[in-house]
Amino acid sequence: MAHYALTPFEFQCLRLSLSLSEEQAAELLKCSVAELQQWELGQLAIPELAEKKLLEVDDIIEMQVLNTCDSIEAKFKKEPKRRLAFVVYPTQALYTQYNPEFLSSLPLTELYNTAAWRIKKECKLVLEVDIALVPLNVDSYKAFREQAGLGESRESRAKWAASQL
Repeated sequence: MAHYALTPFEFQCLRLSLSLSEEQAAELLKCSVAELQQWELGQLAIPELAEKKLLEVDDIIEMQVLNTCDSIEAKFKKEPKRRLAFVVYPTQALYTQYNPEFLSSLPLTELYNTAAWRIKKECKLVLEVDIALVPLNVDSYKAFREQAGLGESRESRAKWAASQL
């Protein structure tokens, strides 16, 4: 196995860049908060599997950013518009309910929302596209679907988000 050799400070910065609290990171890494704190303080060696897990999550997010930005760029070559909306999820329960397909790769809503934030920043810088992150409001979304005669789908959520701009 390759050794990643993150310093305690780099490990903490990586966790924070993923918007993970100590509790969430401990849950994700299957350790106690006390162990995590000791790793970040340099009091215990950071296990290679913990480094690998956080780096893998960061890689998954970066791949989503690249793939999404590429598809947005391709779409805008056909239909030029400069404003999009992405649905984000204010609670873990909503994220779990509406995005079960992402739970294996990005199990926490904070990780999904971090990906959305990075996509927003990348699209603004590289493509000059403005993306609004719209927290899902279930009541508003259901009313929109009912009024528009739409079923539950990712496309319906995207249309609802666009209607919120």
